[in-house]
Formats: sequence, structure tokens, C-alpha cells
Amino acid sequence: MKSYLFITLFALTALLSCNNGSQQTKTEEPEKPAENNSVQLSAKQQQALHLTFGTVQKRNLTTVVKVNGQLEVAPAKKADVTAIVGGNVKKINVFTGDKVKKRQTLAVLEHPDFIKLQEDFAVVANNQEFLEQEYKRQKELYENEVGSGKDYQKAKTEYNISKAKYQGLKSRLELLNLSPEEVKKGNISSTITIVSPLTGYVNEVNIKLGTYVNAETILFEIADNSAIHADFMVYEKDVHLLKKGQKIHFTVANQIGKEFTATVFAIGKKFDSSSRAINIHAKINQETTGLIPGMYVTGHLHTDNIFTNALPDDAIVKEGERSFIFIVDSTDKNTGKTSFKMREVIPGKKDEGYTEVSFIEELPKNAQIVMNSAYYLLSEMNKDELGEED
Repeated sequence: MKSYLFITLFALTALLSCNNGSQQTKTEEPEKPAENNSVQLSAKQQQALHLTFGTVQKRNLTTVVKVNGQLEVAPAKKADVTAIVGGNVKKINVFTGDKVKKRQTLAVLEHPDFIKLQEDFAVVANNQEFLEQEYKRQKELYENEVGSGKDYQKAKTEYNISKAKYQGLKSRLELLNLSPEEVKKGNISSTITIVSPLTGYVNEVNIKLGTYVNAETILFEIADNSAIHADFMVYEKDVHLLKKGQKIHFTVANQIGKEFTATVFAIGKKFDSSSRAINIHAKINQETTGLIPGMYVTGHLHTDNIFTNALPDDAIVKEGERSFIFIVDSTDKNTGKTSFKMREVIPGKKDEGYTEVSFIEELPKNAQIVMNSAYYLLSEMNKDELGEED
């Protein structure tokens, strides 16, 4: 009996001891550290990543039509320069790419015909004065019933013929940029100047020294690039969506990372037979410096006015099934390092490198969002959590 009681007491003691040990183990278990959601980068690291910062953009990602085309200049803002008359090229004053002003001399031509034209005008101009005086004299005699009507009519006819010839030759001289007044004084030139009809840039030079050019030869092409606009092709299936005033976001090959906007101001009424598309013309809303006619452009046209919050795709990173962005948190003045905090977002529609976003928590006022390299920031953060060193 004593032996049985001893065994029972020993078993109870052992059981209580086990329970106490178990409770003690649970009490002493350390709490899990809070999830790390920030990362620090030095100024050098930020520079190496070419980090850019910005805020949420309002973009239309609902109904868009993808378009492409090229940059053009309005017909009234470009010109093919011809000589009007044939001649030999004596001097060329400009080169392709030069900026020129209206009436600036582009080239100088010479030819014996220029001299003959001025001589003919000088003869007609001097004879014109005599015929005008004779006409006035005969008119006065006729009105006073002293002269004959025949002499008056003859003087009038000769004067009018001479006057017409004088005006014709004068106009030809002015077209050739020769001064009729100088020719009257006997100042005859063997050359004529070819001038620019507008202010712009020289796109083409089609002549060389000594070349004989005809009246119809195109010597230069001048274009006013400040009046550049974008022409886009829209396929037949999307034509019913087009309206004047619609916005287009587009990019140009030589402006990497830069996006332009344009507004539709004209819609073509004729289909291109090969592509089954029509042309639309859009005014560029930004500064056009660096844009050149003929450059290829690609973009998307917004057919409605529904705008949502959007960020560049590179600003968003996925971890598992969740999506995040990074915002600037603070900068350590001593180390120069900037701290970036991760914020969760819910992605939506995507278009042309942008994604619609909704925020789980409202961002701080004026928060600066990292607009690119979000994946790298997440990698750096995960590396810090694993205790890896730079």
C-alpha cells in the first residue's frame, strides 16, 4: 500500500513539473519582430540607378486607340525654293540644317539673260516717259479741238502698250530680286539672288557651284519647324471613335523616356487604299525643340475623358500576390542616406507602360514616389532583412 502511494505521488509530481515547464516555455517565447518595410540607399546608389521621383498621375487608361505616324510641318510653313529663271550657280550661302530668316540670301545665280532683261526694262522705262508726255499732249490738243482724234488715239494706244510692257518687265525684275529703280539709273547686274520665302531651317540643298539650273529646279527646301505637328494613321475599325479635341500621348524615337501630348485638330476624310486607314492631325502641346519633320512617332489616342490614378510600370513591384511602391521617407543628414518606405497598392488597367493604382492607405501629403527601379529597392530591402552586407 505504501509502495502504491509513493508511485502515485511521484507520477503527480512529474506531471505537474511537465505542465509548469510547458507554461514557462510558452511565456518565455520571444515575440516576432515587426515586418521591415523600408530600405536605405546612399546618394551614389541613387545616382547609379538614375532614380526619378514624382507624384501620382491622372491618365486615361480606359478606351484608347493605338496609333502611329510621323512628324510633319503644315504646307503653309514649308517651301521648295526655285530660281524662276534659268542660270548658273555662282554662290551658295547656306548648308543643310542652317537656320535662315525670311528674305535671307540663299544663293546667287548669274546668266547673260539677266543683263538683257534689265536692258529691255531700261529702254522701256525711258521710252515710257516720252510716250506719257506725248499722250498727255495729244489728249489736251484733242480736248481743245486743235489736234486730230487719230493722233490722240495713236498716242494713247502706244502709251498703254508701253505701260503694260513696263509693268510686266518691272514685275519680272522684282521676282528676281532686282531693283527697278537701280536699273533705271543704269546699274545693271549680271547676277540675281535667291532668297528664303520664310523663316525656318534648310532641309535640303540640291545644287552645287557652276551647275546650270532651270526655272523649275528645286534649289532648296525650307521648313519652319516651330510649326511642327504630328500626323497619325487610324485604322478603319476605329474611325467611328474619332473627334476633334481628343488627346494623344505619344513618344518619339530620339527623345528616350520623354512623352508628349497632342490635341487632334483635323480628321482626314479619305482612306488610304493600301492600309485602309485615315490621317488625323494633332497639335503638339509641348515645346518642339529637337523634333524634326519625318520622325516616326507612336502613341495612343484617348476616346473618352475618364482619368484614373496611374504610375509607371517600373514604379510598381510584386512580392507574392501583393504589389508595392516606394516613397521617400527621410534623409539622414549625417550619412546622406535616404530612407524609402514601401506602400501597398492595388493595380488595375495597364496601357503603354502605365498601370492604374489604388492605395490601401492614403499617402502622406506631397509624398515623393520612386518612379523607377522599384524591383531593385525591394531586392535591397530583402537583402537587408537577410543580414547580407553591401
